[in-house]
Amino acid sequence: MEQTGTRSLTRAVADETGTAALARALAPHLAPGDALLLDGALAAGKTAFVRALAAALGSRDSVTSPTYTIANIYETPGPEILHVDAYRLKDAREFYHLGLEDYLDRAICVIEWGTRVEGMIDAPLRLHFAFGAEGESAREITLSAEAPRWAPVLEALR
Repeated sequence: MEQTGTRSLTRAVADETGTAALARALAPHLAPGDALLLDGALAAGKTAFVRALAAALGSRDSVTSPTYTIANIYETPGPEILHVDAYRLKDAREFYHLGLEDYLDRAICVIEWGTRVEGMIDAPLRLHFAFGAEGESAREITLSAEAPRWAPVLEALR
């Protein structure tokens, strides 16, 4: 019987370099159909994390926040990355109406402001970005998930 329940890991990072290091460490564990839901304050490092993750997965595309376009697709040697900014979406229904559900199975989906669409996503890994106490560039990034799929990933990142 598989164990269920929330598993979590918190990483304190000193700056954007530490955020990028976490993204690089996570990248080899990701596969098509995986979804990362990012949340946290404005300017907490969500887009910087996506930029580093895309680079770690081999993308040469320019990664920018899709605040106004809502979604960007980045090519990699492996699965595509679907990068969504759900900040302007009211709820999961609006996400559904974007017509992006085909990507949920074949791409690695990274959704900023992910709590707004959480009901549309099966078995996500949640990443919460918070400002740290050790200076203005410090962050605390908490990764959490209920799905058993993420248990070995969180263990590998410890």
